[in-house]
Amino acid sequence: MKTADFDYELPEELIAQTPIEPRDASRLMVLDHVTGAIEHRIFRDIVEYIRPGDVLVANDSRVIPARLFARKVPTGGRVELLLLRRRDERTWEALTKGRRVRRGTKVEFLTADKFASSGITGEVVELLEEGRRLIEFDRPIELLLDELGVMPLPPYIHEPLREPERYQTVYARVEGSVAAPTAGLHFTPELMERIKAKGAKFAFVTLHVELDTFRPVREERVEDHKMHSEYCELKPEVAGQLNRAKAEGGRIIAVGTTSVRVLETAAQKTRGEDSPFAPYRGWTDLFIYPGYRFRAIDALITNFHLPRSTLLMLVSAFAGREFVLRAYQEAIHRRYRFYSFGDAMLIL
Repeated sequence: MKTADFDYELPEELIAQTPIEPRDASRLMVLDHVTGAIEHRIFRDIVEYIRPGDVLVANDSRVIPARLFARKVPTGGRVELLLLRRRDERTWEALTKGRRVRRGTKVEFLTADKFASSGITGEVVELLEEGRRLIEFDRPIELLLDELGVMPLPPYIHEPLREPERYQTVYARVEGSVAAPTAGLHFTPELMERIKAKGAKFAFVTLHVELDTFRPVREERVEDHKMHSEYCELKPEVAGQLNRAKAEGGRIIAVGTTSVRVLETAAQKTRGEDSPFAPYRGWTDLFIYPGYRFRAIDALITNFHLPRSTLLMLVSAFAGREFVLRAYQEAIHRRYRFYSFGDAMLIL
């Protein structure tokens, strides 16, 4: 399967730079992957497609202020870091931006406004694959990130974000992501209450999103791409809730591709037809592309994704590549907004 089969041309002006207000006022494209029908609605209309007994499964991971600024010691050269994954209390994997950030480079971190020294230092202790660095801080920094860091917006967003909470879902609570699970950005507390009043429920899983999820696939053959692992968790009580819903005829509706990967990873841990979900806590490198057999989900809420991305491949695996790309062309024609702050799609 060729990566080029998941390419498309997007006018730059359709890349959403700012979020819609209120959250649930974004547009919603509804796809029926059985009949091939496409509808155009507003996101708050999603209530009309929810049935009693359905469970919407969302990722409750919270984005950390992972973008840090520093200067080299003793030269003063500027360095920018993007924290990716904590190894232990004082050591993090990070991407770095700056000249000659080699092993042994020592840096002094600035406060988030970039003007004052924070008094915190670090050292590059190892060079990793794909331009990553292993940074050892002089103290644990997890509780200091609000002082040191800023929200790490995707590189295609050029407008400053006035309210950092707008890049968090309203139910985000478990800190650890460096990018938001964006399908959930459309939900408001009021909309969630309306969905519950319809007789549906919400369940929460956790997957800490890393940047590799959003990067285009560079290999010519899809099958040659290797996914980086991300930490995820499906708790026992949530697995029980989903198993009961399935047994009673309810649908499992994944809110976002990250939720899909947690659910499908967990579903692979059990073979029982009566209990399709098993609790899971650990790492997943599950790569879903056309030909994958879904075990867990019945419907999917998602945003419009970058060309050649693993996210677009996952959506194509669920709804069919040709149908998805046709829907994308219709979205472009109708001037939908794309990517993280863009509009949404419901696939039934």
